[in-house]
Order: sequence, then structure tokens, then C-alpha cells
Amino acid sequence: MRSRIFALVYLFIALFTIDMAAAPVATEKQIYEWRIYTLNGDGKILDRFFEETLIPAYNRQNISTGAFTLYKKEDKEKRFLLFVYPNLETYQKVRNAVRNDETFRKEALSFFNETAPNPAYSEYTTFLCEAFDKIPVMRMPDNERTLFEFRLYHSPNEDANQRKIKMFNTGEIDIFDKVGINSVCYGEIMAGSSMPALIYLTWYKDEDTRNEAWKKFGAHPDWDAMKKKTEYSNTATNNQSILLSPLPYSQF
Repeated sequence: MRSRIFALVYLFIALFTIDMAAAPVATEKQIYEWRIYTLNGDGKILDRFFEETLIPAYNRQNISTGAFTLYKKEDKEKRFLLFVYPNLETYQKVRNAVRNDETFRKEALSFFNETAPNPAYSEYTTFLCEAFDKIPVMRMPDNERTLFEFRLYHSPNEDANQRKIKMFNTGEIDIFDKVGINSVCYGEIMAGSSMPALIYLTWYKDEDTRNEAWKKFGAHPDWDAMKKKTEYSNTATNNQSILLSPLPYSQF
């Protein structure tokens, strides 16, 4: 009798172990906070504040930050900052921690006083995004990167937005990998000025390799087959592409 009980226990443990091994490992999806600053004139004052005060304050909370400027200058100069959080709870904690950081408050005072009567920027737009299932954690670009591409895809409704995200998760990113469109991060916008929408960031060695990669993508048979599927029609109807250069103090 005892031997039969032991046998059943061993069988239960074996089956439990098999089930646990077969179960997918849950990966927490990162949260991306994009800030897009529209500058008033020269950006040197703002760059110094970012490099010497703001980003170090986030680093003290173990949050890395990417910093970019426009690759091709427009009427108004801009700065793009990307803060990467392990989860939404950390985002909330860090936001409060930076505000209450005595070192930050002390070091930022001169910038705040200097720019109050003469603002360094007219405004900044914030997008809070949740990472895609396909790439739950950002991929670090190589040191040879000189060009990034920021893309915002706006959808006509929430269903279309979810179908576009599915399109990336189930094949489009795989095609990117094949043709040299180097992924950094992808995020569904949870809160921002343009919704429903998504944002993603890719990197390249230079503009020529970027153009060649997108040419290959447009001609790739997998993309040709995917874009013809009815389930993916009218998923992203207003797309924006902005080429960026990494600033010297960018951590990505």
C-alpha cells in the first residue's frame, strides 16, 4: 500500500514538473516614456540640463535614458527623450522620486530660474507606451549607430490599432530582422496626444543603409503576402516618420 502511495506521489511530481517546463516563461513588458521638446532657439542650455541634471537624477533611480535631436533640421529644433522603465509601477515611483530628489532640486534650480523668464522650450509632448509582446524588452543598438528612426502609426479606431500591433507581433518585426531594419523598441500608446496609435524606434549605421533596408522590406515576399491580408487592411492610416541623431550624452 505504501509503495503504491509513493508511486502516485512520484507520478504527480513528474507530471507537475513537465507542465511547469512546458509553460511559457512570463516576461514583464517594459514601459516607455517619450518626451518631445519643441525648443525656443539654441538648445545648448536644455542639453546641459538634460546631461548634467535630469538624466543623472533618473540614473540614480536605475532608469536609462536615450536622447536624440532631429537628423534633418526643421523650422523648430526638437529634443526627443526616451525613458525606459521595467513596469508601470516603477514609472510611478520614479516620477515621484525624481521630483523629491534633493540633489536634483538643488542642481536644477539655476536652470529653472534662468529659463523661467526666457523659456528654453515652448512645450513638450509626452507619450506613455507599453512594450509589444514580440519585444517586451528593448534591444540595445550597436555603438556604430548614427541614425535612428522614430515612427508614430495612428489608427482609425482601437480595433485597427490592435490589428496593427498584431501585424508587428506575428511577422512584420521578423521581416525587419531579415532586411536590416534594426529594432530598438515598440510600444502601444497608453496615454498621449495621439491615440489610438503606436510608436517604434529603429537604428541604422547611416542613411544609406537605412534607405537600402527599407527598399528590401518593400520588395520582400513575406511583406507582400502580409499586407494583402484582409485582417490587416486600414490598420494604420496616418503614419509619421522622423529621422533622429543620437546626442553625445544619449545612453542608447
